[in-house]
Amino acid sequence: MTEQQLQAALKKFEELVREQSERSDRIKADKEYLDFDKLDKIIIGVCGGDGIGPIITKESARVLEYMLADEVKAGKIEFKVIDGLTIENRIAKMKPIPDDVLEELKKCHVILKGPTTTPQAGSDMPNIESANVAMRKALDLFANVRPVKIPEQGIDWTFFRENTEGAYAVGSKGVNVDDDLAFDFVVTTTEGTQRIARLAYEYARKNHKDRVSIINKANVIKTTDGKFLNLCREISKDYPEITTDEWYIDIATAKLVDEKRRRDFKVFILPNLYGDILTDEAAEFQGGVGTAGSANLGKRYAMFEAIHGSAPRMIDEGRGQYADPCSMLRASVMLLSHIGRQEKADLLEKALDICMFDEAKLKITGRSDGATCEQFGDYVMETVKKLSE
Repeated sequence: MTEQQLQAALKKFEELVREQSERSDRIKADKEYLDFDKLDKIIIGVCGGDGIGPIITKESARVLEYMLADEVKAGKIEFKVIDGLTIENRIAKMKPIPDDVLEELKKCHVILKGPTTTPQAGSDMPNIESANVAMRKALDLFANVRPVKIPEQGIDWTFFRENTEGAYAVGSKGVNVDDDLAFDFVVTTTEGTQRIARLAYEYARKNHKDRVSIINKANVIKTTDGKFLNLCREISKDYPEITTDEWYIDIATAKLVDEKRRRDFKVFILPNLYGDILTDEAAEFQGGVGTAGSANLGKRYAMFEAIHGSAPRMIDEGRGQYADPCSMLRASVMLLSHIGRQEKADLLEKALDICMFDEAKLKITGRSDGATCEQFGDYVMETVKKLSE
């Protein structure tokens, strides 16, 4: 390593420190949450993404429009279609979210967003940051909430994954010091940790969950994970009726497979990377990542999405019409709940339980031997109608 290379690396690190310090100041200053009850009209953005994203997002929006038809007609809810988040457009603009797309997103209160392709390191595509990561940072969607529920197995888990910090905060801004040495960075702030912990404990209290588990690796990653753990511990003191336990990420991953021990878990608080990994494992118990949706919550904005990728192979093989919309429909349940339409959220969730498991008459296989995305959407709406009668 030459002196010039060292100084260049130090300069890059200084830039990152200043950038993250400014972000920390901004999130500390922002205290006000959006109150949907005070809005004359709720604007729901529909942003398809790429791959199978536009297909499953369009179908989920169609189900939502069906369920919210009276309010749409009355002008209380508006659906706004936002294009331009395809991988081709992002590469053409060399931005994870093109400026005009981000401007349109900011005009919405909640966003139903399809999967997007993220270029992989070493691929022939440019090193563009994940659109998901960029959106979470741009809209300050600090909480990724993912529920997994399988009553017959005693599984009722809700994951609160910190969404804007950790290993993903500056994931595209690492430093190749020279040919032999590379660094990436993990970011943890006081406000960033406190607000995800507070949200998790408030959820546990309101939903009568008696246990919160703090997931970390503070025995090895002592500074950032240690800070995360200690701040969560402090927040837990305000909720004495809730049992708090602590798990290292490796053993927590193992214990989710333990049929006896996993029944004890209720609510999880996790740093960004661990949350991404553990929620995908958890979704497998429910039937795979194709069955699970997630909410990305901030103080002003919220975004709802599937937890899986854009499945470009399905498009390449001409199978896009057979894509499974269940993950986006599960996310739509969370969207309805977030905007205060809890009865409709419960109705859609019940319909999905029937259509996916209890009395399923159509099967999604991802191929021509199964139902199309549109056929499944029709089935869900027919079931909603029957349940409403």
